Order: sequence, then structure tokens, then C-alpha cells
Amino acid sequence: MLKKIAFIGIILLITIIQLFAQQKTEKQPYLIVISLDGFRWDYPEIYHLIHFDSIAKMGVKAHSVQPCFPTVTFPNHYSIATGLYPEHHGIVQNKFYDPALNLIYRIGDRKMVMDGRFYKGEPIWVTAEQQRLKSASFYWVGSEAVIKAVQPFYWKPYENKLPFNQRIDTLINWLQLPEKERPHLILFYLPEPDECSHDNGPVSPQTKAMVTTLDSLLWVLVVKIKSLPIGNQVNLIITSDHGMSAVSKDKNIMIDNYLKPQWIKGMYGYNPGYNIRVNVNCIDSVYNALKIIPNLKVWKIKDVPQRLHYNKNQRIGDIVILADSSWSISRNTDKPVKGGTHGYDNDNMDMHGIFYAFGPAFKQNYSRNTFPNIHLYALMAYILHLKPAKTDGKLSEIKDIVR
Repeated sequence: MLKKIAFIGIILLITIIQLFAQQKTEKQPYLIVISLDGFRWDYPEIYHLIHFDSIAKMGVKAHSVQPCFPTVTFPNHYSIATGLYPEHHGIVQNKFYDPALNLIYRIGDRKMVMDGRFYKGEPIWVTAEQQRLKSASFYWVGSEAVIKAVQPFYWKPYENKLPFNQRIDTLINWLQLPEKERPHLILFYLPEPDECSHDNGPVSPQTKAMVTTLDSLLWVLVVKIKSLPIGNQVNLIITSDHGMSAVSKDKNIMIDNYLKPQWIKGMYGYNPGYNIRVNVNCIDSVYNALKIIPNLKVWKIKDVPQRLHYNKNQRIGDIVILADSSWSISRNTDKPVKGGTHGYDNDNMDMHGIFYAFGPAFKQNYSRNTFPNIHLYALMAYILHLKPAKTDGKLSEIKDIVR
């Protein structure tokens, strides 16, 4: 009799544990993070984007998001994912040389992009997967590499020809999978309006058409999410990696005119900023030749301003150069300057991005001031009930936006 009672007790205990686990799973929040590459903080006001206004009323809007320096795509997407400055996570430019690996990392090189040795820190999908939370990535920087022996449960190799509406359909399909297969964290990247505003400038008819299309596309996504059975459990963050500034051929520095080839090992980066590796005993020659150029900032690595958090990684090189706002740096082989660019000092408001968010975790119709993007990792971990890794960002800096 006692054995029978004990057996029944064990069965009841197992059942209770299973029910508790099921209840916990059902209450686990969902988080989608969307990045619109190069979407400047003031585009919604410049172009009167009605759906962005609606999203702001549904949730939270920040005045802007300040990117890390350099204000370019790969360093900032990986900073958002890890909560680390580029000097700490190692993706210090869209193109850089790693002396330890003796390799050049560049954004168009598939082999380098998929090499996990370049990526330091712990991106949010690694945090999630290590804590048994399924994640998915649609083209987020770093997700194609194995980092800490982990990749997102679902991920896609970058391919830019897929129509945007099909990408959204994939995201919705992920959210319609059976619970055991469904990701609770999704990172989703779109390459516009960056490409359009590079070609045409940030204020142009073409950029207006593109951001208006994105405004409508996002609203389609919002409507589809809300129609899902789990729609009221989904949190959505819409942000961007950097902004955009207009440039012209009249404000251009032809940098090769000031440098002797025998001084230089390599220049890495893109207009308007480069990291320079110099040959032995040539650092003063390079520095002195460049510091006399108007509208150009030149720093030896040890002298880069502390506020930029950009002098503690050997991948940065020996000298950092940066054009003043609206100025360009060209190489002799470059095409003529036109349209727009980014990469300037992150105090330049043209470089700032957007932040909108709504869902059960966020306040409604709430506005707040500008904040640095390194705090987003901590926010994502908090929303998903994950124990975060140690980062440069702090949840306390933006916790006012959550309920």
C-alpha cells in the first residue's frame, strides 16, 4: 500500500513539474529586433511617416540612438548584439587587419564574415541559446559565425536579392511554428535606406520613396504580428545602426596626395574614416604629414579621445583619421564623391539612429531622450528573462522605458 501511495505521489509530482514547465514556457516573452540600416533619427519627421507615429503612440520612442564610433554598419550591429564597444568586441571597422590572425576582415568577404575568431564578446543569441531559449537571425552581423560554439537556432547566410516582403513572411512563419520549434528571440536586418541614401543623399526624392516604403512595410509586419495567437506576447524593437550625412565633391580630401607609399603598411576603412598601419619608424612622418590638412582629425592610437572608446584593440592600427562633418576622404582609386555617407564622430546628430518599441514589456505613448546603443543588449536580456553577460552597457540607463 505504501509503495502504491509513493508511486502515485511520484506521478503527481512529475505532472505538476510538467505543468509548471509548460506554464513557464507559455509565459516566456517574445522579442523581435529590427534594424533598418542607415535610418537616420529624424527621417520620420522629415518625411512625415504616419506609421512610425502610430508605433510611437503604441509604445516607446527615443529622441535618437547614439551609435558607437566608428558610426558604420558592422561595428554597430555587433555592439547592439553584445553591449560592447568595438574596441572590446573586436569588429572595429567594416574592414580591418588583425595582426594576430594575419588576416584582413572585410564585410564583402564571406570567408572572413563567417570566421568566429573575429568576434569577441557574447551576442544576445548566444546568451539565449546557452539558456535554452531558441533564437533566430535574418542577416544580423555575426550570426553566420560560430561564436562560443553557438549559432542562432535559425539563421540565414546573407543574400541581398530576396524581396523585403518575403523576408517578413519568413519572420511570421517562424512565429507560427509549433511552440517547441518557435524562436522567442528574432533579430532581423534590412539594408535600406542605407543603400539608397548613399547614392542619393539623406534628403532626396529617392530616399523619401524608400523610407515611405519601409514605413508601410513595417506596418504590414505590425498588423501580421497582432493577428497571431501569440501577438499580445510579442515585443518589437525597431532601431538602426547609424544615420547619414550629405557629402559633395567640393568637400573632399584626396588622402593619397599626402602620404608616401613607403610609410604605409595598410589603410583600412571607408570614407570618412580610416585606420592606418605604418611601417617601422614612420609613425611621426605619417602623423606630421596628415595633421596639417584642414578639416581632418588625426590621432595616434593612444591619443584617440576617451569618449570614443577606440584605442584598446590592436586591430585599430597606429593612426586614426576622420574627416570633419560633411567632408570626405578619398583614395586615388575611388569614384567621385556624391550622395551621402556615415562614419563620422558619434556626437554628430546626423549619425544618430532611431529607437521605437512596443509590446507587453514597454510603456505606452512614452518618449525619452537619446541613449547609446550599447545599452540594448541588457534591455533584450531583461525582456527575455535571461541572465546577461558582462557588458559596457547598463540596463539602469534605459529601464525607464519598460513597465
